[in-house]
Amino acid sequence: MERQYIGIDLHKASFHACAVTETGQRLWEASFPRSADGIAALAAREVAGAQLAVEATGPTWRFVDAVTAIGVQACVVDPRKTKLKAGFAAKTDRLDARRLADALRRESVVSIYIPPPAIRQLRELCRGRQQLVRLRTRVVQAIRAMLLRQDGPEPPVTSLIGVRGLAWLSTVHVEAASEPTLRRLERVLLAVHAEARAAEAAVKATAAADPFAIALTQIVGIGPILSVVLRAEIGTITRFASGAALASYAGLVPRVDASAGIIHTGRITRQGSPWLRWALVEMALHATKRSDARGRWVRRLAVHKGIQKARVALARRMCDEIVQTWRRVG
Repeated sequence: MERQYIGIDLHKASFHACAVTETGQRLWEASFPRSADGIAALAAREVAGAQLAVEATGPTWRFVDAVTAIGVQACVVDPRKTKLKAGFAAKTDRLDARRLADALRRESVVSIYIPPPAIRQLRELCRGRQQLVRLRTRVVQAIRAMLLRQDGPEPPVTSLIGVRGLAWLSTVHVEAASEPTLRRLERVLLAVHAEARAAEAAVKATAAADPFAIALTQIVGIGPILSVVLRAEIGTITRFASGAALASYAGLVPRVDASAGIIHTGRITRQGSPWLRWALVEMALHATKRSDARGRWVRRLAVHKGIQKARVALARRMCDEIVQTWRRVG
């Protein structure tokens, strides 16, 4: 049977598929529910051995697992780098699937890394912990803003989530009409803080058992939390030929516009995983105090360019250390 190239337009409850041959002839197209019955109906089209392209969205990874189980070679497409709509006025599910199938046939799609299930679970752990920390910060900010509006007392400590800060908060009172709101925010803060500490403990336990995370903690600026975040977001270091490639993947390299021997550089691209970019910059924030030649270099750079640009530059340089350290582990 002639090889099929299948384009998938994936949604929360369904997906539309279009299959073409190597010459571009359309074989079939249909819509299926995104369920076990839908995958079975797709398998009934004799798609084993076919190549399949689907854009990266929320349910993509589960879908890729399902179609891989029926013998399909799945390719997850980067929608930012694969321009499918250029020159077309219309955009529908059917047209998107057709364009994906045709682009896959012509080998003009840009695919992305498909993390294995273990790495996906690690990402969920790290990202879930970070979401709790951000939520906790928002609740603290809401409490501080309320105390300011109510002309309440100034906290005697820097952090409201420490033992002293929480004990002080329990003794603070505002106007009778606003007192219930303050107490509700206090209860929310206590609950979120407890969950954030539990998530942090889980991340640290993972760091203690992972050889790659343990190795990364040897780099100045990387602790147990950041080591697991880097482990989860990078996945496997063999994807990157050098530290510069890792920095580019994280979106920490400047935009470059070169023509006729004239080169202009701009702001960093910010393309790639925002979680990885955050971890690298956070690493650099702590590593600016290092006492070696690289530490002295970044401090000189901060004087001339500013601390923000210096941290980004240091994060780029330290990508080389991450790649070298990771490869020594194996």
